[in-house]
Amino acid sequence: MQEDNQEKRKRQRDREAINAGLAGVAGDVVDRYGSGVKEHIVAYSSVDNESGTVYKRGLKQISQYHRGDPKTNLNYQTNLKQHAGFAAEVKEVARRRAEEAIAGKKPATIRTDDIAGHVNDPLFDITSEVDAQGNPVPRASYQMKFDGSSPKAWVAHRLSASNEKYLANDVPMMCPKDYYDGVTEELDTRIASLKEQIDTLESQGRTDVADAKRTQLEKCRILKRNLGKSLVTNGESIEAVIAAKWSTAKDIARVANRAGVEQTKMGAAIGGGMSLIRNLVDVCKGVKSGEEAALAVVGDTTSAAAVSYTTAFGGAVIKGTMQNSGSVAVRSLEKTNLPGFIAESTIAVGKTLKSYFTGEIDGVQCLEQLGEKGYGMVNSAMYAAVGQATIPIPVVGALVGSMLGYALSSASYGVLTQSLREAKVAREERIRIEAEVEQSISMLREYRAELEANISKYMKETRDFFDETFARMKSSLQTGDIDGYISTTNAITRKMGKRPLYDSFSQFDSMMISDEPLRF
Repeated sequence: MQEDNQEKRKRQRDREAINAGLAGVAGDVVDRYGSGVKEHIVAYSSVDNESGTVYKRGLKQISQYHRGDPKTNLNYQTNLKQHAGFAAEVKEVARRRAEEAIAGKKPATIRTDDIAGHVNDPLFDITSEVDAQGNPVPRASYQMKFDGSSPKAWVAHRLSASNEKYLANDVPMMCPKDYYDGVTEELDTRIASLKEQIDTLESQGRTDVADAKRTQLEKCRILKRNLGKSLVTNGESIEAVIAAKWSTAKDIARVANRAGVEQTKMGAAIGGGMSLIRNLVDVCKGVKSGEEAALAVVGDTTSAAAVSYTTAFGGAVIKGTMQNSGSVAVRSLEKTNLPGFIAESTIAVGKTLKSYFTGEIDGVQCLEQLGEKGYGMVNSAMYAAVGQATIPIPVVGALVGSMLGYALSSASYGVLTQSLREAKVAREERIRIEAEVEQSISMLREYRAELEANISKYMKETRDFFDETFARMKSSLQTGDIDGYISTTNAITRKMGKRPLYDSFSQFDSMMISDEPLRF
């Protein structure tokens, strides 16, 4: 029985070490999607604590606008539709900025109301680019219109006299997502009808009326050419007004779900690959049959995928919340792998508590496991950074570092707590062990501070090198300096520890016409 328990605990520790590794490699996904989550939090509150910006409108503020009683106020629906238009702009910007963050870019899309000097801009509601003077760039800017009870009504409004300025200035027009297909169809119908009418009128010699129809036709063509599809539907814009928190929560969940799905693929590949190797060894040793090994691989792959999904989902939400925290200290922590490790450790702790509540372990064992998991996860975060610094290959370094950190720290914690559990340990010995525990924690803090300083220096030097090198490459391309371009690319090659094949165009030319084989 004791051997069975020991084997069970060994398997549990192995799984937890793998889970720590999976949390370590989720850093990039958690970072990008967490930044996307942050944009939706900002859209709700209208406050970006990271940049210190307070925007003109947020969903919380819009939801509090006075609309009156829907039963007694005849203008209630009109007010709701107007407020929904404001909410649509805020959600559109949030979703676009989230996508920019997920793509690894710095979010640039903004409402023109939030640009100095452009409150109530006469032409544009949102833009993704401003010129040197801070003005919206026309072809990167949109006017959003969420009015009209149907796509046909929307088109009629756009072709009315009150919207003449948008057509005259060739302004891109964005319609609700659920109107887009209907608007396109309506415009096609109008264009075909006007063409037919013009042909008939010209055949009858009524050129003055035909010219008026040509003006209408040109307006339809301009509108169709400039038509854009919003990322927001009519229903979502109204929901954002009457249930702002719920609307924001759904957007956050969508982003977090995408993070989980993306990380699941990597987690399944890593967990399945490691399980395959481990179980093949067991088959060769005769410990498992082929069928048992296959089932174990499937189970481990599924488990790794589930852990990866939950880690990325929860990590993205935690990261986004921390990123927009009012606390500078909390915002600084979101730049580490901490959000992912918090999410993963929550899973591990939950499993331990479940075992306790179902009677599988007693109170002492529960406290021991909780302590081991917490200690292990903190060290995993630290060693993940070490691994990535010493093995600068995306994913690999973090994975190896996280697993090594978890294994070493768990082993260290286990030795210390085992000593403390001994009932007959002398008082002096107990004091010594407790002092060692304190010293271990103190050393952990010192090493972590030193590690963070070294990582910061390494990242700055590397970033400066690539910034300078890419600038030189761009300059060489612009001036046609082939040897200069080769020299800068070779600098990157040498930075990666490799030897360039040639140092100039003449060497390249000689190498290509030479009979000697190329050796990479």
